Amino acid sequence: MNKIIKFGEDVEGYKIPVLNEREIRAAAGILFLMMFISIHTAATKGGFLLLKYAVVIFLTDIVIRVFVNPKFSPSLIIGRLIVRNQVPEYVGAQQKKFAWIIGVVLASTMFVLLVVVNSFSPITGLICLICLIFLFFETAFGICIGCKFYSMFYKEKAQYCPGEVCDVKSKQDIQKTSKVQLLVVFGFIAYIFLTVFLFNDNFREKPYDLFGIDSSTQSVNKK
Repeated sequence: MNKIIKFGEDVEGYKIPVLNEREIRAAAGILFLMMFISIHTAATKGGFLLLKYAVVIFLTDIVIRVFVNPKFSPSLIIGRLIVRNQVPEYVGAQQKKFAWIIGVVLASTMFVLLVVVNSFSPITGLICLICLIFLFFETAFGICIGCKFYSMFYKEKAQYCPGEVCDVKSKQDIQKTSKVQLLVVFGFIAYIFLTVFLFNDNFREKPYDLFGIDSSTQSVNKK
């Protein structure tokens, strides 16, 4: 029974239970895509059916992670299959559990408000946004936002963080950002705003059918 109900895996050379960050990022990407599509559908078309299913799936998956075993989480299993040929990157399981407990709270609130009560409000919208941000940062940057709060609630320092961010060390030259690079970023942002200001009206115009395929199709359908 202890082999089933367990959080994290024992790996030689690590003092505490760990998880594979690569499969966690892959799973986060899967969940992000699912949540983004369902939220976009609800926001643009007013259809909440897909979002309700997504919330149920998300809640079930993360409850399995926290209260049973991450090894049996469907999204993590799929993530493991996707990255099976990559070298594992081990991270401490304890801070991940804390982050996923936050996910359980958010998903449970969404489940009650959206599925059980069958309502939507700024609260559900805010929770959806938070979930998307958490998932996006995990899959795109390997940054576990929920893990950042771990040290605030627990005195012990988090161990085996992704990218060794828990360890105090000086940045290598390739990690440093110069003033010229920052200037490029700010210049690019200014370029985007300038483009919107100058070409917004032009970009709003609907493109015409270059080869007249759409008009030909409509003529055939009318006949």
